[in-house]
Amino acid sequence: MKYIFLFITSFVFAQQTQFVDFKSVNGQLKLNAVEKSVSGVVDYQFEVLKPIDTIKIDAKNMEFSKVQVDNNDVIYINTGKELQILNNFQKGENHLTFEYSAKPKQALYFVAIENNEVQIWTQGQGRYTSNWFPSFDDVNEKVVFSLGISYDAPYHVVSNGILEEKKPDGNSIHWQYKMEKPMSSYLLMLAIGKYDKKEFRAKSKIPLEYYLENKDASRFEPTYRYSKRIFDFLEKEIGVKYPWEIYREIPVRDFLYAGMENTTSTLFATRYVVDSIGFTDRNYTNVDAHELAHHWFGDLITAESSTHHWLQEGFATYYAALAEREIYGDDFFYSKLYETAQQIKFASRTDAIPVLNAKASSLTFYEKGAWALFVLHESIGDKAFKKAIKSYLKKYAYQTVNTQNFFDEIKKVSDFDLDKFQKTWLESTAFDTPTANALLSRNKSIQVRLEVDKLKKTPLAEKEGFLKKTLESSVYESVKEAIVNQLETEKYEAKKELLQIALKTNNVQIRQSVAGSLSKIPEDFRTEYENLLDDKSYQTQELALYYLWRNFPDHRTQYLDKSKNWIGFSDYNLRTLWLSLALSTPNYTESPEVLISELIDFSSTKYEATTRQNALEKLIAFKIINDQVLSNLVSATTHHMWQFSKFGRDTIRLLLKNSEMRASFERILPNLTPDEQFQLNRLLKE
Repeated sequence: MKYIFLFITSFVFAQQTQFVDFKSVNGQLKLNAVEKSVSGVVDYQFEVLKPIDTIKIDAKNMEFSKVQVDNNDVIYINTGKELQILNNFQKGENHLTFEYSAKPKQALYFVAIENNEVQIWTQGQGRYTSNWFPSFDDVNEKVVFSLGISYDAPYHVVSNGILEEKKPDGNSIHWQYKMEKPMSSYLLMLAIGKYDKKEFRAKSKIPLEYYLENKDASRFEPTYRYSKRIFDFLEKEIGVKYPWEIYREIPVRDFLYAGMENTTSTLFATRYVVDSIGFTDRNYTNVDAHELAHHWFGDLITAESSTHHWLQEGFATYYAALAEREIYGDDFFYSKLYETAQQIKFASRTDAIPVLNAKASSLTFYEKGAWALFVLHESIGDKAFKKAIKSYLKKYAYQTVNTQNFFDEIKKVSDFDLDKFQKTWLESTAFDTPTANALLSRNKSIQVRLEVDKLKKTPLAEKEGFLKKTLESSVYESVKEAIVNQLETEKYEAKKELLQIALKTNNVQIRQSVAGSLSKIPEDFRTEYENLLDDKSYQTQELALYYLWRNFPDHRTQYLDKSKNWIGFSDYNLRTLWLSLALSTPNYTESPEVLISELIDFSSTKYEATTRQNALEKLIAFKIINDQVLSNLVSATTHHMWQFSKFGRDTIRLLLKNSEMRASFERILPNLTPDEQFQLNRLLKE
């Protein structure tokens, strides 16, 4: 086997992209939801630029067979991380074909849902597509992808690009998708589920497809309320036509993030699938605009390394803010900029990593990156900024970029001091407050907000007149919310009148601030506070119901009767709260076992992680614990969402401090799945 190692060592120090250019790939895939596996036949077309003896493809924990180059068997090594092809490769075009199978540990997820159905989806960025499809973890290798996927007939299958063909394949349907332009592997995707689809056309005639699960048909309008408008706005604002053939948006269950800009087909979390009431607290507008903006900044041009990640996240965040400005107005835009400025300033006290650093935080890459663009845009003027952006996108289309590439285009349209700008905004961890405040103060609401914030430490008696006048004025809602938040630590009698004025604004967000600021509600404020139960906001209703129930035991039956049919968001926040409060109210229900069963059911694997965690938190807080609750809690520790699995582990650790609970966990251990047993055993041994 010595010759194999000679092949490998001659290549170890070379960058593959200098020797080999992978042009396109066609993958024909089958997925098995029972085994949680994927298998397929793959055909890569590549060009050898310089003679080389080994080429590699990233492939985690896969099995390979029938590996051929130009229909000839070749020697290959499967390292468990890479497929390495050993051959005497000469300059020219080649075809690499092989069959593979995998049971991915990440990046491809099989989510069991009600009625024994499933959703299957992928997440490449930060998780590596090479867990489920042999591809390239290096973003600099861009390939034209075409995936064909066979799956059960009732399901809808989506991948990148245009749907070329849909035809029967035994008991399955085969869906053939094709891209026309190259992209980085982390943007490759598939999603499988039972969906309804609505089709539109952008002003530029690009086809737009918006998906929802069948059960959510009534939520289409509020969920996608501004989607087409955002698309048309960003095409116009960026000044470069949307660079792909089609655009789709698909909600998936238990998604790891808010959204992901897979080329042509954005996936997003179901928490943003809302009705018209839910829209008030939690709407898709910002995520929608952010992921779409990435189709230029990230998908069309990709940062060559993590050091330049702001070229993706900063740009997407900034253009999403501009889209929201178009929809919600200047006051909203400046208010949000002001809030992010405060967050960045606070974080800079301890955060020593600047924008131009691969280890920068999300706040730095996203929000400070967006702030840098806001400052740059305002400094060089709208016309110059848009000209530079247009030139930058066209020059580097379907390539990778760095910060200097962007700056080179700015230099062509402006003599702005980019060296100073880079030091201040991209290389320093401090926040340039004077520059920021000068830009923010153009907005009258921000001028008032700055005055309000200066009064934080001023005694209430001295500032009361100003606060009252401001609450009664037409100033933007976020300023009034800031006043309510500033009153939180004041004595009730002193702030009562101001709170009453805040409630009378009839603004949902301001009233919500009042709801959350009074954990102890005085009797003489009860009637006014009770009106919050009727607000068109699930978040406000949740706060008000809980605090009223806690503060006024004599009125609990009244509150529970009023809210007994509430459901809330898609995570059942109001229903799970009602169940826990009803069970904790003596003599309220004649059949507590029915309510207990329903609440425990919400903690089971039939529901998404947010619903399960809601239910588990309430079951444990109200001490409604049996073997099924403990089993559902252990099940949480095996979930693919790290926040939920961490909640499961942390909660079990707390419960294990109680000897009776420890005995209960040990009792259920034999009935758990192997993965669950492994996780619980680890916790029992800590």
